[in-house]
Amino acid sequence: MLTWLGHILHWSFLNSGSVQTALLVGGSAAVVCAVIGVFTILRGYAFAGHALGDVSSAGGSASFLLGISPLVGFLGIAGIAAVSLEFLGVRRAREQDVATGIVLGAGIGLSALFLYLDTTTTSTTGAAVMVMFGSMFTFPANLRWPAVMTAAVALAMMAILYRPLLLSMVDPELATTRGISTRWVGLLHLVTLAAAVALAALSVGAVLASALVIGPAGAAVRISRRPVLAIFLAVILGLAAVWGGIWMAYESYYWFAGNAWPVSFFVVTIIFLSYLMSVPLQYALWRRIARPVQIAANAGG
Repeated sequence: MLTWLGHILHWSFLNSGSVQTALLVGGSAAVVCAVIGVFTILRGYAFAGHALGDVSSAGGSASFLLGISPLVGFLGIAGIAAVSLEFLGVRRAREQDVATGIVLGAGIGLSALFLYLDTTTTSTTGAAVMVMFGSMFTFPANLRWPAVMTAAVALAMMAILYRPLLLSMVDPELATTRGISTRWVGLLHLVTLAAAVALAALSVGAVLASALVIGPAGAAVRISRRPVLAIFLAVILGLAAVWGGIWMAYESYYWFAGNAWPVSFFVVTIIFLSYLMSVPLQYALWRRIARPVQIAANAGG
């Protein structure tokens, strides 16, 4: 048994400090993104989640330029973008897409400027790759607990927003009559989404952050429309993708003669495959539910 495990998992894997940090931070990001991602899908804000991921690259590149914490940079710009989306007055789908596109364009423009200044005015090397595609194995150890605390605060916020957000999605008028401000609930959801996107950007990079937010949640919502079950499935899929991606990236050093492949590639590949698998599973579940209903209807007729 131990010999078999030794072939699959090099014993240095869990003993590595960089791996431990990657597992902790990546796992925290996966859980937060899964929980918030389900509500993002149900609200129809998938494009907004993608936009916040790209816009957060401006914060990451600014952090290298100013010499501040990348967590602060990603969180700051993503948070500003989230507030901007809400207060641009996104009430209808068309307005939402237009506002999201405007914020996305502005954020990418700032990111291009900051990355240019990073390469021309500072001695920072590899900033663009780290911001855009992440680097879990070089994640600063002093940031792991602030990242975990950020994840904990975001989860606590979603626990508070759970019922008001569900009611606002199902029946906004009823939510208003019960004293719930749908505008503030929507704003708080977007700000919490910004925190999830920032953690995802730190883990797999700004370009691929939306995959971690939308992918596991999208697959889970395909399988079940019940929020609690969908959240549970999304968390399982997200953790499997992140932890599996970290393991595969670590092991790829031995697979390819010392040329390890990036963590973000493996994470996104697992997410993509899990989403593909959810499509036939959704169809199979639908047939299992629909067939008895059809039989009962025919019998009653």
